[in-house]
Amino acid sequence: MTPRPSSSGSEPKKTTGKKTAGKETAKAAKKAVAKKAVAKKAVTKKAVAKKTAAKKTAPRKTAPKKTAPKKSAPREGSAGASPETEVAVSPALDAGDRERLLAGTHHDPHAVLGGHRVPGGVAFRAFRPYARAVTVLSGELRVELHDDGDGFFSGLAPLSEVPLYRLLVAYEGTVQEVEDPYRFLPTLGELDLHLLGEGRHEQLWRALGAHPTTRDGVAGTRFAVWAPNARGVRVAGGFNFWDGTGHPMRSLGSTGVWELFLPGVGAGELYKFEITRPDGSRTFRADPLARRTEVPPATSSVVHASHYTWGDEEWLAHRADAPAHEAPMSVYEVHLPSWRPGLTYRELAEQLPAYVADLGFTHVELMPVAEHPFGGSWGYQVTGFYAPTARLGDPDDFKYLVDRLHRAGIGVLMDWVPAHFPRDDWALAEFDGRPLYEHSDPLRAAHPDWGTLEFDFGRREVRNFLVANAVYWCEEFHIDGLRVDAVASMLYLDYSREPGQWTPNEHGGRENLDAVAFLQEMNATLYRRVPGVVTVAEESTAWDGVTRATHHQGPSGFGGLGFGLKWNMGWMHDSLEYMSREPVHRKYHHGELTFSMVYAYSENYVLPISHDEVVHGKKSLVSKMPGDWWQQRANERAYLGYMWAHPGKQLLFMGQEFAQGAEWSEAHGPDWWLLDPEYGAAADHRGVRDLVRDLNTVYRATPALWRRDTHPSGFAWVVGDAAEDDVLAFLRLDADGTPLLAVSNFAPVVRSGYRLGVPDDVPAWHEVLNTDAARYGGGDVVTPDPVKPEAQGWHGRPASIRLTLPPLATVWLRPA
Repeated sequence: MTPRPSSSGSEPKKTTGKKTAGKETAKAAKKAVAKKAVAKKAVTKKAVAKKTAAKKTAPRKTAPKKTAPKKSAPREGSAGASPETEVAVSPALDAGDRERLLAGTHHDPHAVLGGHRVPGGVAFRAFRPYARAVTVLSGELRVELHDDGDGFFSGLAPLSEVPLYRLLVAYEGTVQEVEDPYRFLPTLGELDLHLLGEGRHEQLWRALGAHPTTRDGVAGTRFAVWAPNARGVRVAGGFNFWDGTGHPMRSLGSTGVWELFLPGVGAGELYKFEITRPDGSRTFRADPLARRTEVPPATSSVVHASHYTWGDEEWLAHRADAPAHEAPMSVYEVHLPSWRPGLTYRELAEQLPAYVADLGFTHVELMPVAEHPFGGSWGYQVTGFYAPTARLGDPDDFKYLVDRLHRAGIGVLMDWVPAHFPRDDWALAEFDGRPLYEHSDPLRAAHPDWGTLEFDFGRREVRNFLVANAVYWCEEFHIDGLRVDAVASMLYLDYSREPGQWTPNEHGGRENLDAVAFLQEMNATLYRRVPGVVTVAEESTAWDGVTRATHHQGPSGFGGLGFGLKWNMGWMHDSLEYMSREPVHRKYHHGELTFSMVYAYSENYVLPISHDEVVHGKKSLVSKMPGDWWQQRANERAYLGYMWAHPGKQLLFMGQEFAQGAEWSEAHGPDWWLLDPEYGAAADHRGVRDLVRDLNTVYRATPALWRRDTHPSGFAWVVGDAAEDDVLAFLRLDADGTPLLAVSNFAPVVRSGYRLGVPDDVPAWHEVLNTDAARYGGGDVVTPDPVKPEAQGWHGRPASIRLTLPPLATVWLRPA
């Protein structure tokens, strides 16, 4: 096996003045080295033989005491000693250091490898498995190191200080001139280590992971990983033929962080960490902080350096102009790998922004983008929390997609999965041989539903890993918001667990206090650091204060979780249950539509028709509807009109905007062929899509539909109890009182002259949207002319209007 030549071809630097060996000194040194060569080799061989024989019993030791008087022998590494007054020692490593380095259990290889001051000069030691010879080069000084066996080389130079040097390493068939990784100081400073120890490093990705950088004028990559239970950690990759033996990392104090700078290693290199577990076994692990990965099913991490130049300054400058809950938000949910199967991030950037902008959505929500090994998980079982999936391109390609969406005026939300992670043996599970990212209690660690492991939210380093990850996506990739997956599974200790399978918290309750503290910290940190960002909780219970500020305590005694918005799962289940019923039965279930207004202002809500509702036998949105094909489409159109008018933000999963009949599959994505003009029923599908476009257009232009989304003054019932008619009507109100009247008729019959109470200060009402319009595929029962109120009071209001309500339709009216 022949090692690859070094990527560095530069000559070693010549040093001058006090810290160099000048020409004369170099000549004298050469003569001295040559004169002592025979004796030195004999001494070295004898020392190595003696140490090897005692390898199993000899304790680790430093320079032998007998080499110099106790008072005059400075400790190894001290500067300024005079080699002429010291008795030289053997530079070879002792048996203990050799054994630990060979076993991959050395905590401080830099203390024994590289160049070090010792009595008699400077000892150079190298650990180069498979090398035939190693020579130290410094200016004109050449020190040929002795082969001590097992890949160890050592030599003594009569120098007063450790010079700048390089290594000339001879392998079978090739010679490389390289930098010595063990001559460099640690790459992490005291502040980094302090923040890591406290679990408060909010830009953790800048400290840990792999980072191409330059140290002392030498280009390379610094590696750092948190593995506190490891007996040793080494870096393995393509640059050392996946044999990390010669690249052990050093442990930095009590932080549990291991670090190594490798000269000559640059962006694009594959790597993993070779970890020696507490039981002595070894495991190869992907970097938890890797910013780029191989394309699955390959599992290596990739050294990455971003060179992307952003062009979304205008978007970022105005992103925080208005809080999310007081601005229009209409979200198109996308699974990027299947939206247009086969497209890369950059190819998607040419199509997705244009499509979403044409339909008038304000945001896209991307299903999890972080790297995951199994595509069938849709991204919800993450192994690379800091890396966009490599299936569609590299991290800069993903930045390009986000940038293009921003330039098209579209915000980018991203699904984020901090609740759990899969058990893959090359990823986070028992990362360093013991539970680390997961809880040490197996009952707390095992997720009962998904076969995954739950994070240990009580461990400060794990919280730091996740909080920094949230910040990472928003700061490095300009993500505008995170939709946090499976919040309910995090909040409750008894989530999907039977009695006896969980332990109450310190107060005897079922709340996961560690998860509560984590979510509060994550939200508070993200909102503080990133102006204009929004976090959205997928939380399916009645937990008090999901969108309340973290410093405001509620009736339950907890501060709020601090989210900006929450998915309204109750509205989704109730409304879909109602719509799936035959119209003849709907009057008995009218409360399923109206109940949402009982709690509509308990949180800041998003109304989600998400991917979860159109898979696994639940049917697509249009296929949930009863009746024939015409009625199914009419029901979907009426439902969308009701949804867009209801308090809360809207979210619609891809494919539902054009009434796709089949369930979504990640294998082939939406059925775009339904829109092909050559397809006979294409007009039916295009009509629904045209409606979605118009809903978004009118919605964005009507502040009454979003300005007071989270305040009761923004809504007023006109009639909510017309169960026999399957009709409901309500007003949405802007801050200045400007209204929009929304009326839904969920019966399959035309209701002529239907009287509705209205305010008496509106001279006339104009129909601005009717889901029964012919252009949407409806029966075209529309009201083209303004409708003037009558003085007759109705529904508790001083005036009323008479409308012809189309069947299975929603109508919006504004003041004319």
